Amino acid sequence: MRDLFLLDPEVVFLNHGSFGACPRPVFEAYQDWQRQLERQPVEFLGRRIEGLLEKARSDLGVFVGAKPENLTFVHNATGAINMVARSLNLRPGEEVLTTDHEYGACDMTWDYLCAQSGASYVRASIPLPISGDDEFLERLWAAVTPRTRVIFISHLTSPTGVIFPVKEVCRRAREAGIVTVIDGAHAPGQLPLDLETLGADYYTGNLHKWLNAPKGSALLYVRPEHQTSLIPLVISWGFQPGATLAARTQWMGTEDPSAYLSVSAAIAFQNAHDWPSVRARCHQLAVTWRDKGCALYQQPPLAPESWLGQMAAIRLPERYTADQAPEIKRRLYDEYRVEVPVIVWGDRVLVRASFQGYNTAEDGEALLQALSSVAPKG
Repeated sequence: MRDLFLLDPEVVFLNHGSFGACPRPVFEAYQDWQRQLERQPVEFLGRRIEGLLEKARSDLGVFVGAKPENLTFVHNATGAINMVARSLNLRPGEEVLTTDHEYGACDMTWDYLCAQSGASYVRASIPLPISGDDEFLERLWAAVTPRTRVIFISHLTSPTGVIFPVKEVCRRAREAGIVTVIDGAHAPGQLPLDLETLGADYYTGNLHKWLNAPKGSALLYVRPEHQTSLIPLVISWGFQPGATLAARTQWMGTEDPSAYLSVSAAIAFQNAHDWPSVRARCHQLAVTWRDKGCALYQQPPLAPESWLGQMAAIRLPERYTADQAPEIKRRLYDEYRVEVPVIVWGDRVLVRASFQGYNTAEDGEALLQALSSVAPKG
């Protein structure tokens, strides 16, 4: 599949998880939408766009198991979290419960809004290694109190690359009257989704990552009972009584909707290439790389294999500290042309590798060889 992507062939690219990568056919569809827009902007934005976006949402709804009327397009998951968090009208004394595995930009959002409102942002510690779902649920639920109004967690975490049992979290939260906000930034295209049965009140996922859509395309799913209380980050023409979720939130003034419209092409690309088989192959590449990396550094796996998708992280030995992480990352790229994130999580340094359809076992081996030199085990 390497030739189907636009990536630099001189780089061992194991960082799909950060920004994704767009296949040639999808990028061509994206450029075609841009050309149509520029050929007759008033026709495109004034007469056609509503129907075009409705079709794209319909295709997306089939892909993620959601009714189109419960979906809206957003530019990225961080923007969606901002929209949801600002709409909840947190009050003094209330608590937003999360974990210590969340994406930094979203942590900043909740920290800010809780400080402004007098609410508290509570981070439950989920230490790794972890045995599985039961241990996670026990630790998370131990932090629930009568003041817990919101649970905000990732479906698949960014820093540690593990899959949380969000369906069970959503079930328990609904029984307790707690609102669930799920950050699925890495989920669409990497994990099979059925959002209507997952049970989240709000769920966001990037489409420009593992679905391989163009940059600036993401989804926000909102249960019907919350849609009229959701306030977009920009109030524009669609913000009217009785308007649909999409009408209220999707149009924020003049902008290029081509990335949203290209989502259908991204779905078609994955369907044409038997993506469940691609995901399974990439999962095995990630597990194999993880196991070899753990053996190299004599570190335990962070989570069971069932908690991994197409990303895996390994811990470097304790002697590698946070201030060394940027230099390790720089040397991996400058000296070995390996693009991979080196992450500081808690007091440990992690290396997180992403495996997409264009990756091979040789890519994982190249990273291990480079690490052996840049961050030797002894």
